[in-house]
Amino acid sequence: MSMFRRKIITEQPVEQRLARTLSWPHLVALGVGAIVGTGILTLIGVGADRAGPAVILSFVIAGAICACAALCYAEMATMIPASGSAYTYSYAVLGEVIAWVVGWSLILEYSLVVSTVAVGWSGYAVGFLNGLGIVVPAALANGPALGGVVNLPAVAIIAVVSGLLTLGTRESARINMILVLLKIATLALFVAVALPHFDAANLTPFAPYGYGSSAAAGGVKYGVMGAAAIIFFAFYGFDAISTAAEETKRPERDLAIGIVGSMLACTAIYMVVAATAVGAMSFTRFAKSPEPLALILRDLGSPGVATLVAAAAAIALPTVLLAFLYGQSRIFLVMARDGFLPVGLAKISARGTPVRITLLTAIFVAVIAGIAPLDTIASLANAGTLCAFIAVAACVLVLRRRDPRAPRPFRTPIAWVVAPAAILGCVYLFFSLQTVTQLWFFAWNGVGLAVYFAYGRRRATLAL
Repeated sequence: MSMFRRKIITEQPVEQRLARTLSWPHLVALGVGAIVGTGILTLIGVGADRAGPAVILSFVIAGAICACAALCYAEMATMIPASGSAYTYSYAVLGEVIAWVVGWSLILEYSLVVSTVAVGWSGYAVGFLNGLGIVVPAALANGPALGGVVNLPAVAIIAVVSGLLTLGTRESARINMILVLLKIATLALFVAVALPHFDAANLTPFAPYGYGSSAAAGGVKYGVMGAAAIIFFAFYGFDAISTAAEETKRPERDLAIGIVGSMLACTAIYMVVAATAVGAMSFTRFAKSPEPLALILRDLGSPGVATLVAAAAAIALPTVLLAFLYGQSRIFLVMARDGFLPVGLAKISARGTPVRITLLTAIFVAVIAGIAPLDTIASLANAGTLCAFIAVAACVLVLRRRDPRAPRPFRTPIAWVVAPAAILGCVYLFFSLQTVTQLWFFAWNGVGLAVYFAYGRRRATLAL
């Protein structure tokens, strides 16, 4: 029984099919909703702290690597229009054990992103309620790692978003689109207010910590590449679009538009916002702030606009939760179909949504958000995503060699350059992460392989 047996992708029985309700505008909004979130709102400060004004270049490098990966995703998603994203592509092209590692890494990525964003949203919500005179007890606003009992607001927002997802994919997509437009308007407001204060002197010295990746005290890595490895978090999210393949009306066209379109839109947004931020103020003044954009606006004499930006960000932040919770539930759905999770969880409701698996996913990430300490291991999400991106780029190359004449509704341009660039770029970013992150990632996948050999391999549908 080979560990590298490959899955043949077939259409699901009628009772297991998801409702096809999404078109390309929904997918672009899903991608932008996932990508534009805590990354640009907070990581621009972290990136500036590690790269100085050259954080602009860090955004360019991270965006270029993600763009190469996005082109690979677009080809695979249109060739294999099935749920499961990188997990499904790996199962069909590279073999079961590799698919398991990729799926296990995606669980890591999606769980930590949803949990981290939920905890971040909780901070905004508690502060907003305090401003209204409503005090949330510290025991119910923090997990045990911060001296509390449970982070109740984080659990609550996950419950709300998962409830929305169970109502139907079309309804979720409409609300997501409205919130995405609000998010873009918020960033446009920041640029409109801060750009007139642009001063080229704030860009000197441009790269005070160098262009590579050098470790400092505590294992933190500085330099343009060190910052790019963290800023990478701000770009991924387009992979959630590929999990919507079975719910897309015209997957052969709409998936490519959604993936590539959302990446192009977000790269443009990030570049404008990053250049505005480092040009309007010396990076040393906002590098350590958890809300760098609001801090810049307050220092520029626009406290009212700063409050508005912070409030709008808090309102729109659940779009990230929606996109990643949606993506993870679809990956769990496919793993249940493949026998790696109980098959009963793959049941589809009358509305064409996987209610059981969505609720299970919500409970899983709510537990993490409510009680787990995330400060040390949150960057593990980056490591899990890099693993998935490498696998998808490898799938493109393998299929180009194994089956060059297969129908490809979208073809990655100059694939033998773009796909290797995605692989090498992701490998370089992985080794630019902190050493502790790399060790945690290998430990996580060591546990995953133990689970596979003890349980998954013999329970897989292909083994029956």
